[in-house]
Formats: sequence, structure tokens, C-alpha cells
Amino acid sequence: MNSTHSGLANASSQRYDGLTRTFHWLTAALVIFMFASAHIWENLAKGTPLRKGLQSVHISLGIALAVLIAARIAWRLFGGNRPKTDTHPAVNLAAKVGHGCLYLLLLAQVVLGFLFRWAQGEPFNFFGLFPIPAPFVIDHDLRGTFGNLHDNVAWAIILLAGLHAGAALWHHYILGDSTLRRMLPARRGELRG
Repeated sequence: MNSTHSGLANASSQRYDGLTRTFHWLTAALVIFMFASAHIWENLAKGTPLRKGLQSVHISLGIALAVLIAARIAWRLFGGNRPKTDTHPAVNLAAKVGHGCLYLLLLAQVVLGFLFRWAQGEPFNFFGLFPIPAPFVIDHDLRGTFGNLHDNVAWAIILLAGLHAGAALWHHYILGDSTLRRMLPARRGELRG
């Protein structure tokens, strides 16, 4: 095996595959946008075009997030690579628990978002292209409960994701290990070996 091919294999084995990285950063971007958009429209007058537009995009991206999470879980179970870690086993266990909690919170958030919208009895569609009908009747009186839970889970996701990001930065800048680099594309110099 020549050194160029060896360098490529080594760089790719130390990083998550491209699809895993894409899923990760798309999820992060969607979560940040959706959290921010919900807090922006709360400060806008009801019925304004911007408020309605933000809500519509939020709902459509929530549907996209549901598909993305399902794809991430399927890829995690049946594909992708698992680069070796260079941290203590207890730290690895804590990271796995944290990731598991993030997945559960994201799933719960999607389900609560769907239930909340269906309980409101308002149109629920993907960028106006097709509707997402309720699979069963949901009591309109539960909209407040679902809305509050949706809001609380959003805060839990943001807090846990913030800890996740902080831990990655701590690994990178304090410990100097490869934790953060595993989720970034390889630089040109690393590809050459």
C-alpha cells in the first residue's frame, strides 16, 4: 500500500464517515434554527406575516427533522464507521449516555411537536406541498400540555447540546485529543499522510 493511500485510510478511520458528519451538523443547524425561530416569533404580534412564516418554516423543518432523526438512527444501527476514541472508558461511557439522551430527547420533541400541532387542529403540512393528517383524534384540550412539554424538551435539548459542544471543545483545546476532529472533514495535509 502506498503512503498516500495509507494516509487516506488512516485519516478516514480516525473520523466519522461523511454521511454521519452531515447528519450531525444538519441536526445541529435545524435544532438551533428551530429553537431560535420559536423564541423570535413569541416576541412578534399575532397574525403578522413574519410570525406566521416563522411558524410555517418551523413546522416544515420539524417534519424534516423527524425524517433526519429516523435516517440517523438507521445509519447508526446499520452503517457508518465508528472511529476509535483516545479517551478514558468512563468518559466514553458518559459520552454514549449523553448521545443516547440527545437521541431520546430529539425523538420526544418530534413526537410532542406532531401531537401539539394535531391537538391545535390547524393545518399541518410540509412547505405547503402535502398535509400530515392526524392518525387518530387528539383532544383539543391537550394542546397546552403538549405545548408546554414541547417547550421544556426544547430547553433540555439546548442545554444538553450545549454541554455536548462544550465537552467537544474541552477535549480539543484542553485535552488535545481527536474527539472534535472526528466530526470534522480531514484537512488537505492530513489526507497526504
